[in-house]
Amino acid sequence: MTDEDYMQLAIAEAIKAEQLGEVPIGAVLVHEGKVVARAFNLRESLQTTASHAEMLVINQANDWSKSWRLENCTLYVTLEPCPMCAGTILQARIPRVIFGAYDPKAGCAGSIVNLLQDDRFNHQVEIQGGVLEEACSQILTDFFKKLRQQKQVAKAAAMTVDEEKNNNG
Repeated sequence: MTDEDYMQLAIAEAIKAEQLGEVPIGAVLVHEGKVVARAFNLRESLQTTASHAEMLVINQANDWSKSWRLENCTLYVTLEPCPMCAGTILQARIPRVIFGAYDPKAGCAGSIVNLLQDDRFNHQVEIQGGVLEEACSQILTDFFKKLRQQKQVAKAAAMTVDEEKNNNG
């Protein structure tokens, strides 16, 4: 399989997140050509800060490997890792990260900072960004557009209820 094929699997995970009302980010972890873990964002469902796709997939892979070290693995994720996830990737000793969309607001694989290749750490990560970038970006853009529209509808409905109360009161 190619990097694009694995990213398609990560996109499928992101779609699962979206179906639950979660920010649609998905991840898969591959060890020597075999998918050993899959995950998607569950922060809203679990109400835990660390429930990002990367954190969940790393935890699954730790269980699979019975080790905190995830050497000989590649992480595929639909959005550039944030600081928390980049730190966990470094700690897990994952040698390669492939991501789809860049994150200009929180990306730590080059957009804001590049934690993954900072030579002050004892481990650096090979990075490739922009794999199926358009598809990964579009999922997020559509999700947030829909969320904004839902908020506008809810706000308009609340204003209508308030107006009716004022007119009847």
